[in-house]
Amino acid sequence: MSDDSHPEPTRAAADTGGGEHGAARPTSAGSAYLVVPETGRGHGVLVLHSWWGLTRHVKDVVEALADAGYTALAPDLLDGALPADGDEARDLLADTDPNQTAALILSSIVALRAHSADPDAPIAMLGYSMGASWALWAATRQPASVDAVVAYYGVQNIDFEELTAPVLGHYAETDPLVTDDELVEMQAHLLLLDKHVEVHHYPGTGHWFAEADRSEHHDEDAAALAWSRTLTFLAEHTRTRVV
Repeated sequence: MSDDSHPEPTRAAADTGGGEHGAARPTSAGSAYLVVPETGRGHGVLVLHSWWGLTRHVKDVVEALADAGYTALAPDLLDGALPADGDEARDLLADTDPNQTAALILSSIVALRAHSADPDAPIAMLGYSMGASWALWAATRQPASVDAVVAYYGVQNIDFEELTAPVLGHYAETDPLVTDDELVEMQAHLLLLDKHVEVHHYPGTGHWFAEADRSEHHDEDAAALAWSRTLTFLAEHTRTRVV
């Protein structure tokens, strides 16, 4: 299982009140980090963090997506908390209400659409570990709202019958948080339902390999390759016009 025990700076501030690099307020309790490209509003990408919280790495991902032409938003699912270690993160998650987290994610989709090139268009989702689990859940529960999912070392065991978005998955070679059985079962389920799924494994890596602020796990080459594949995937499956 991933780190989630629950789920079944802006170039243009876009009315967030956050300044050039600031915090946006989704239409629910909680803050978020929003970036609109300098060239104008792009296709929306919602970034969901892992149990480490809304870290500098997550903000860097949001900014990199904006550099690529996307309007990107990362809601703070931990209400400002930045756990120091895995034990603290587990304790924090044990005290969270998954229904509130789900509501925040769904309201963040609405908020992101309002700042995207087309407020009526679906958005893409990109998640890390716990965030990947939530992204897969949200894309299945609201298929009309999500047109692509990128999952970094996260799985889900829900029924994917309603999922319509294509899925790109990045997974480590050795991962105590995502077992081979869990990943194989999820991938098999998606394929049996004739869903579009593309899975990549990265030799010599472990969980968190794509997160630059997890220095003991970060693999720069694997992270760069995964990011390149992510941008290619998003370009193929989303509309990136700007207004």
